[in-house]
Amino acid sequence: MSRDVSASLPARSKVPLEKAKALRAGSRLAVFAPASPASDQRTTAGFAELRRLGFSLDIAKGGTADGYFAASTVDRRAELLNRLADRAVDGLVALRGGYGSTYLLEADLSDQLGEPKNIIGFSDLTSLQIYLWQRRGWVTFYGPMVAAGFDGGAGKPGGYDEESLRSAVSRTEQGWQVPLRGATLCNGAAEGRVLGGAMTLVEATIGTPWELDTRDAILVLEDRAMKPYQVDRVLMHLKQAGRLAGVRGFVLGEFPECDPPVAGSPSVRDVCTRILGGLGVPIVFGAPVGHTERPMLTLPLGVRARLSAEGEGVLEILEPAVAP
Repeated sequence: MSRDVSASLPARSKVPLEKAKALRAGSRLAVFAPASPASDQRTTAGFAELRRLGFSLDIAKGGTADGYFAASTVDRRAELLNRLADRAVDGLVALRGGYGSTYLLEADLSDQLGEPKNIIGFSDLTSLQIYLWQRRGWVTFYGPMVAAGFDGGAGKPGGYDEESLRSAVSRTEQGWQVPLRGATLCNGAAEGRVLGGAMTLVEATIGTPWELDTRDAILVLEDRAMKPYQVDRVLMHLKQAGRLAGVRGFVLGEFPECDPPVAGSPSVRDVCTRILGGLGVPIVFGAPVGHTERPMLTLPLGVRARLSAEGEGVLEILEPAVAP
């Protein structure tokens, strides 16, 4: 007898949707480091770009690096909670990813979070973003970080896409579009909530109390420096765990540094086509989300959207990601 794997998913539908107020020129952004430290040069460049965008910055002195963490778990958790509790702070932008955000979730934060605030980041931030979605229904933003995107500049390789960032964190009306600049693997159109992030970190939530409920999602999956067979393994795990059932469509990243180890062997695109192609849902591959060599798009996580998989693909955001 087959097991209904979806029955074990957390009941996120009972958590009301929460959106922070829109960011404007002059909004105060707090920089926080939930994972690894960053170089001074990239950090300085990122600060300059955020100021060019019109934001004022709340920059902490920073703790002492603890191995591959920016500071101790206690200090990193306290930094996050203090920034969220500060009424003068309008949003939080991560310093960079790396590794370590999951440590902040060892103690339940859900009763200490207060009112929602805009949180911007990608990669290792996926752990925190999924937690905030599952536990509190917070809309967050999968986009550039101080030393991983903003430092590269607007519209530049290794930088970020300014239009999608401003639309995501500032627009209070519905119906705006994000050109995905990828390639269609499976044609079609579908509506769902934009969820997901770094593929390995989406997978890592399986079995946790904040496991991502992927039902009715437009699922974003991306990562870097993985062999195609490693991408295959993650996708098969998600499939066998029932986490691909009910997904309405996929937005897949570029997967840089993921070349086949042997010439002529399957690529990441081949793997995605083989495993996901039979699901009968629209799929766009190669969008510049997360880890990308092109200007990085910003996608709001938690809002309803319509994915049109034709040509390079378009994601239409059907509701504002921020409150007036």
